[in-house]
Amino acid sequence: MRAHHRRVVDRLVERFADDPNFLAMLVGGSIARGWERDDSDVDILLIASDSEYARRRPARDFLYFTRDLCDYPDGYVDGKIVDLAFLREVAERGSEPARAAFVGVEIALSRVADLAELVGRISAYPEDMRREKIRSFYAEVQAWQWYVSEAHKRGDPYLLTQAAANLALFGGRLILAHNRVLYPFHKWFTTVLREAPEKPAGFLELFDALLAEPTKASADRFCEAIFNFTEWDLPPEGWPARFMEDVEWAWRRGKPPIADW
Repeated sequence: MRAHHRRVVDRLVERFADDPNFLAMLVGGSIARGWERDDSDVDILLIASDSEYARRRPARDFLYFTRDLCDYPDGYVDGKIVDLAFLREVAERGSEPARAAFVGVEIALSRVADLAELVGRISAYPEDMRREKIRSFYAEVQAWQWYVSEAHKRGDPYLLTQAAANLALFGGRLILAHNRVLYPFHKWFTTVLREAPEKPAGFLELFDALLAEPTKASADRFCEAIFNFTEWDLPPEGWPARFMEDVEWAWRRGKPPIADW
């Protein structure tokens, strides 16, 4: 965190320290992960009291935004307002992007005794789900490789674009699952992929090439690198059946969409 970001955090703490409507303030985003630029915003999460959260709920008043605490060009504070029940739900059943938002967060202000333990549970990789994630993501890679081939046969640029993007997404998700790294949603996806310690040789170059020039050849090279990387735990029912349940029948599951799972 750079000095001007720290000044803003200190001012925020001063603003909310004596406000009984808020129990805690977490600092996250790029400045908490070491990915910040000089003009990065300050991302915070405000934990509201039950009464304050209930007051805000009818109007969906869950966002906090201000520029008046920032003394650097283009600076602003971007915040979300939740309650403790939200944190407990994320710890119990949150999607990976929801969990990833808590990786590296700083507890800047707290009147919650067990907040650090709760944040730790949220930001831990869900080990109990890892095996099925790997199986599902592997099936997605196989499925979208097939769709790239179909797009070429049909001369369908829409299908080709969708298939290549999904192939890159699930190939990357497979590598993150292998490394037990939470998927942070699209904005920081390539950043965490770059930081993942174990991945196929030249993986990021193949990833970029697939997106820059989506062809059957670039898709096959990308997939070959993934398939040969390690002895994957494959879906025993085969990729078509796994894909059908994860994508075509996703509406039947009480889980996040497979892209966020």
